Amino acid sequence: MGIQDIIEGKKQWRAHMARVKALPPDYQIVYKEIQRYIFKVGPTDLLDGPLLSGIIDFFEEGVAANRGILELIGNDVAAFCDDLIKDSRTYADVYQESISGKPGTAEK
Repeated sequence: MGIQDIIEGKKQWRAHMARVKALPPDYQIVYKEIQRYIFKVGPTDLLDGPLLSGIIDFFEEGVAANRGILELIGNDVAAFCDDLIKDSRTYADVYQESISGKPGTAEK
Protein backbone atom coordinates (compact mmCIF):
# COMPACT_ATOMS: atom_id res chain seq x y z
CA MET A 1 0.00 0.00 0.00
CA GLY A 2 1.55 3.22 -1.18
CA ILE A 3 1.16 6.74 0.15
CA GLN A 4 -1.33 7.56 -2.62
CA ASP A 5 -3.53 4.66 -1.51
CA ILE A 6 -3.46 5.91 2.06
CA ILE A 7 -4.33 9.44 0.99
CA GLU A 8 -7.18 8.20 -1.21
CA GLY A 9 -8.47 6.01 1.62
CA LYS A 10 -8.50 8.98 3.98
CA LYS A 11 -10.38 11.08 1.43
CA GLN A 12 -12.98 8.35 1.03
CA TRP A 13 -13.34 7.96 4.81
CA ARG A 14 -13.78 11.72 5.29
CA ALA A 15 -16.46 11.80 2.58
CA HIS A 16 -18.13 8.83 4.26
CA MET A 17 -18.13 10.55 7.64
CA ALA A 18 -19.45 13.77 6.07
CA ARG A 19 -22.48 11.77 4.90
CA VAL A 20 -22.94 10.49 8.45
CA LYS A 21 -22.78 14.03 9.87
CA ALA A 22 -25.47 15.12 7.40
CA LEU A 23 -27.93 12.66 8.96
CA PRO A 24 -30.31 13.69 11.77
CA PRO A 25 -28.86 13.30 15.29
CA ASP A 26 -30.77 10.12 16.16
CA TYR A 27 -29.56 8.46 12.96
CA GLN A 28 -25.99 9.54 13.74
CA ILE A 29 -26.17 7.98 17.20
CA VAL A 30 -27.45 4.69 15.85
CA TYR A 31 -24.90 4.69 13.01
CA LYS A 32 -22.06 5.15 15.49
CA GLU A 33 -23.38 2.25 17.59
CA ILE A 34 -23.63 0.08 14.48
CA GLN A 35 -20.13 1.09 13.45
CA ARG A 36 -18.77 0.30 16.92
CA TYR A 37 -20.48 -3.10 16.95
CA ILE A 38 -19.35 -4.03 13.44
CA PHE A 39 -15.77 -2.94 14.10
CA LYS A 40 -15.75 -5.12 17.22
CA VAL A 41 -17.34 -8.21 15.63
CA GLY A 42 -15.60 -7.48 12.38
CA PRO A 43 -16.45 -9.03 9.08
CA THR A 44 -13.01 -9.60 7.56
CA ASP A 45 -13.98 -7.86 4.32
CA LEU A 46 -15.34 -4.74 6.04
CA LEU A 47 -12.94 -2.27 4.46
CA ASP A 48 -13.25 -3.77 0.99
CA GLY A 49 -17.01 -4.20 1.03
CA PRO A 50 -19.96 -1.86 0.69
CA LEU A 51 -21.44 -2.56 4.14
CA LEU A 52 -20.94 0.81 5.86
CA SER A 53 -21.80 2.91 2.81
CA GLY A 54 -24.84 0.69 2.25
CA ILE A 55 -26.02 1.45 5.78
CA ILE A 56 -25.71 5.17 5.11
CA ASP A 57 -27.64 4.76 1.83
CA PHE A 58 -30.36 2.91 3.77
CA PHE A 59 -30.46 5.64 6.44
CA GLU A 60 -30.60 8.44 3.84
CA GLU A 61 -33.58 6.73 2.23
CA GLY A 62 -35.23 6.51 5.66
CA VAL A 63 -34.67 10.22 6.25
CA ALA A 64 -36.08 11.04 2.81
CA ALA A 65 -39.16 8.93 3.59
CA ASN A 66 -39.51 10.76 6.93
CA ARG A 67 -39.25 7.54 8.94
CA GLY A 68 -37.80 7.23 12.42
CA ILE A 69 -34.62 5.27 12.91
CA LEU A 70 -36.31 2.64 15.06
CA GLU A 71 -38.86 2.06 12.30
CA LEU A 72 -35.97 1.14 10.03
CA ILE A 73 -33.84 -1.08 12.23
CA GLY A 74 -36.03 -2.08 15.16
CA ASN A 75 -35.20 -1.77 18.85
CA ASP A 76 -32.16 -4.06 18.89
CA VAL A 77 -29.10 -2.61 17.15
CA ALA A 78 -27.03 -5.75 17.73
CA ALA A 79 -29.67 -7.99 16.13
CA PHE A 80 -29.82 -5.63 13.15
CA CYS A 81 -26.02 -5.81 12.80
CA ASP A 82 -25.96 -9.58 13.20
CA ASP A 83 -28.50 -9.85 10.40
CA LEU A 84 -26.34 -7.63 8.17
CA ILE A 85 -23.21 -9.73 8.65
CA LYS A 86 -24.75 -13.18 9.00
CA ASP A 87 -23.22 -14.45 5.74
CA SER A 88 -19.85 -12.73 6.20
CA ARG A 89 -16.70 -14.31 7.55
CA THR A 90 -15.87 -12.62 10.85
CA TYR A 91 -12.74 -12.36 12.96
CA ALA A 92 -14.41 -14.76 15.41
CA ASP A 93 -14.53 -17.33 12.59
CA VAL A 94 -10.84 -16.77 11.88
CA TYR A 95 -10.05 -17.22 15.56
CA GLN A 96 -12.10 -20.42 15.77
CA GLU A 97 -10.25 -21.79 12.76
CA SER A 98 -6.88 -20.89 14.27
CA ILE A 99 -7.54 -22.73 17.54
CA SER A 100 -9.07 -25.75 15.85
CA GLY A 101 -6.17 -26.00 13.42
CA LYS A 102 -8.46 -26.72 10.49
CA PRO A 103 -9.20 -23.93 8.01
CA GLY A 104 -12.83 -23.52 7.07
CA THR A 105 -14.25 -25.52 9.98
CA ALA A 106 -15.80 -22.67 11.90
CA GLU A 107 -19.55 -23.05 11.98
CA LYS A 108 -22.01 -20.20 11.66
